[in-house]
Order: sequence, then structure tokens, then C-alpha cells
Amino acid sequence: MTNFNPDQTSPSSDTPIASDAAIPSESATPPRPPRGTGRRLHGAIAHKLGTAILSGEYLPGDTLSGEVAFSEALDVSRSAYREAVQVLMAKGLVESRPKTGTRVLPRSRWNLLDPDVLAWAFAGEPDIDFVRGLFELRAIVEPAAAALAAERRDRADLAVMKESLAAMRRHTLATEAGRAADREFHNAVLQATRNDALVVLSASIGAAVSWTTQFKQRTRSLPRNPIPDHVRVYEAIAASDPTAANAAMRKLVDLALDDTQLAMTR
Repeated sequence: MTNFNPDQTSPSSDTPIASDAAIPSESATPPRPPRGTGRRLHGAIAHKLGTAILSGEYLPGDTLSGEVAFSEALDVSRSAYREAVQVLMAKGLVESRPKTGTRVLPRSRWNLLDPDVLAWAFAGEPDIDFVRGLFELRAIVEPAAAALAAERRDRADLAVMKESLAAMRRHTLATEAGRAADREFHNAVLQATRNDALVVLSASIGAAVSWTTQFKQRTRSLPRNPIPDHVRVYEAIAASDPTAANAAMRKLVDLALDDTQLAMTR
């Protein structure tokens, strides 16, 4: 593997990595362009390794290539590789020990709800059991959250939900702007519960909503328009009807799972 390109993944930074090319003479071959900034580079390496782990290329118990071999194979600095490994360690994917190297941890240790880990899982073809697990989590959390939101929401909460629905209609879920509005709608429902333990799940729930929606339409358009499902949730919350809100959100999640499973069979 050569010519690693950090521009494919992580955000930019302002501190460049120095090129290892010699200073050219007038007749020498021009030096290679800078390979990217430190933050961008180690983020790109973390993305590459994380995707390989989530896709099963590296299995629990496997040892990753040493930093020297990996750095030479991808033509990146050893410090960038070490920083990438630190990212993976923070997310529970690997552990690194002297002499034994960097080893992939059991799946039970992985922070599967981390937004980056979710992104890595959906970078390839996600495991159907993993996808089903995400929807089971949503089916446990979101209907109950919608019921609480129906009891506790205020006008500001309803305004955010209504604006999110308008943006979803305006942009459609085929666009990043539409998916961002979708995330904002689900986040607003969790915020309206006034339950801090539920609110901390908003980033994970939002990432799961976004990635599954994007995944469903990777090869074709959505099989149906899910926005009316969201409208029914909003209407029940606005009506302060917790039973209807619970039922509407459960239906929304169940239909989203059906759409995702259909996409995975094609």
C-alpha cells in the first residue's frame, strides 16, 4: 500500500508534516508535495485501521503491523501511526503493550456507539447483526423518549422539531442537509425528555440515524418517504399524547429497519 492520501478522511489542521525529500538542485526531480497535516494524517490512519477492524479484516486477538512496518508501507511517519493507535485505544478497539504490540480487543470492549466507530462500520458493508442491534437499541430508547417528550416538551422544543421537519422536506433525506435535519429532529426529541441520561445518547442516536439513512440509499433511492413517519411523531408530542408518541416512534423505527434490511439484500 502506497501513496496514502489523508484528504480522504479527517478534517484539516494548521501544522504541516515536513517532507523527507532532499532540497532539489535546478536539475533535480521536484520534491513530493507535503503529505498532509499531522491531525489530518493520524485521523486518516485511524479511519483506515478502524474500518479494517470493523469490517473484519482484523479480528479480535489479531496483532496489527508494527509501527515501523506500517509506517513504511503507507509512507507515513511513525508518530502519526502512534497517534492513530491512541485514537483506536480511546474507542476500545485495541490495546498496545510493550513487546506484544497492538492487539485488537474483543468486540465487547468496542465503543460501538461512538460516532466515529459507527462511521467506520458503515464505510463498508456492515454486519446485519450489528445493524439489527442498533435498531433494537433505538426501539428501546426512542419510543420511551418520545413518550417523555410528549409530557415534558415546551414550545421551544416543538419549534426545533417543526423547523427540522421543514428542512427535511426542503432538502430531502438524499442530501447531507436533509440528513442533518433528521439528526436534529431525533436530538430534539431526546432533549425534550429533560433527562440528562437520555440526552447524552443524542450523538450516538443521531449518528446511527444518519448512517443507516445514508446506507439505505447507497445504491438506489429510498424505497419510501419516511418524513410522514416523523410528522406523526411530532403531532403526538405536540398533542401531549405520550401513548401516541410512543407508538408513532416505534413504528418509525420498525419501518426504518425494514428499509435498511431491504437495502442490504440488494
